[in-house]
Amino acid sequence: MLTKNLNNKIINGDSLKELKKIPNETFDLIFADPPYNLQLQRNLIRPDRSKVNAVNDKWDQFESFDKYDKFTNDWLNECKRILKKNGSIWVIGSYHNIFRVGKTIQDLGFWILNDVIWNKNNPMPNFRGTRFTNAHETLIWASKSKKSKYTFNYQSMKSFNDDLQMRSTWNLPICNGKERLKNNGVKVHSTQKPEALLHRIILASSNRNDYILDPFLGSGTTAVVSKKLGRNYFGIEKEKRYFEASVKRLKDTSAIKDEYLDTLQNNKSKPRIPFGSLIELGVIKPGIEIYDKKKEIFAKVMIDGSIKCKHNEGSIHKVAAQILGSESCNGWTYWHYQSGKILKPIDELRQRLRPRN
Repeated sequence: MLTKNLNNKIINGDSLKELKKIPNETFDLIFADPPYNLQLQRNLIRPDRSKVNAVNDKWDQFESFDKYDKFTNDWLNECKRILKKNGSIWVIGSYHNIFRVGKTIQDLGFWILNDVIWNKNNPMPNFRGTRFTNAHETLIWASKSKKSKYTFNYQSMKSFNDDLQMRSTWNLPICNGKERLKNNGVKVHSTQKPEALLHRIILASSNRNDYILDPFLGSGTTAVVSKKLGRNYFGIEKEKRYFEASVKRLKDTSAIKDEYLDTLQNNKSKPRIPFGSLIELGVIKPGIEIYDKKKEIFAKVMIDGSIKCKHNEGSIHKVAAQILGSESCNGWTYWHYQSGKILKPIDELRQRLRPRN
C-alpha cells in the first residue's frame, strides 16, 4: 500500500527530486509524458498570418541532445527503481524524442512490449507545406524486465474493440471541446492529452486499486482517469499553473460507481482445468458423445480424456484442429454436449469446477 503522502495525491515539485524520495517497487503502472524537446527555431504562422499556439515553453527546451539524454536517463532510471517487478511503463513522444527515449528504455533493462501509434483524427496541419502533416504520436509500452508478469487485460481490450483483437494503431482525436482546459479562451496546457487515450492505457495495463504514477502530470489527465476507473494515483508537476489546474480538475472529477468497474477476466489468469478432470470428477462420463456446433460431426470421450472421431483421436484440441485442417483449435468452444434439447459448449462444464470469488 502507498504511504499516506503518496496515495491519491498530486504535488507541485521537480520530478527528478521527488522521484528519489519514493521507496523501491511502489507502483504497478507508470505513464510518462515527458518534454519532447521540439527544438522549434521560430514561430509558426498560419496562411492568414495568425500565430499558431505551438509548444515553445521553457520546460520543453534543452541546450543539447546530450542534456536531454541525461535528463531522460535520470528520470527513467528512477522510474525503473520504483516500478514493481511485474509493473509496466508507458512513455509517449513524437519523432523529436521518442527514438532517443526508446534507446534509453532498452539500455536500462526495460523490456519493450509494444510501440503504439496514436493516429490523431484531427491533427494540426503543416502550415508551411514543407513536410507531411504530422498526424501521430508514438507510445512505448515496456515491462520492468523480460521476466515481468505484467498486466494485460486482453479480454477487456477485445470486448472494448467489438470482439476483435486490439491493434497497436489507435485512432483518437486530440484533446478539444469541453475537455480542453482554457483560461480566458487560452489553452492552459499546450499538450493536454485526451482522456480517451489514458482510459485505454489504464484499462489495458492495470487493475482496480493498482497504484499509478505520472511523473509529468501536466494538466492532470492521468490522475483524473485513474480516479474515474478506481485506481490509486500519484502525480508530480513542476509548473505551478498546471498543478493548480490539475487540483481543480480532480476536485470536479467523480469516480465511476464501484458496481460498474468489473472487467472481463483473462482466460490465462483463471485456474487451469484439463479436460481429463471432468471425467475423473464425474462431470463427463466415458462413452458420451460430443458434437460440433451444427451437430454434423461427433466424437466419443475415452476414459483418459482423449476423444475419437472416425479416424482421428487425441485431445479435444488436437482432434478439432485435424477436422478443421488447422494448426490449432480451442476444443473447449468447438465441442458441445447435449443438454436437454439444446447443445451447449463443453466449456460450460469446466466453469462449474472453477472456484467462485
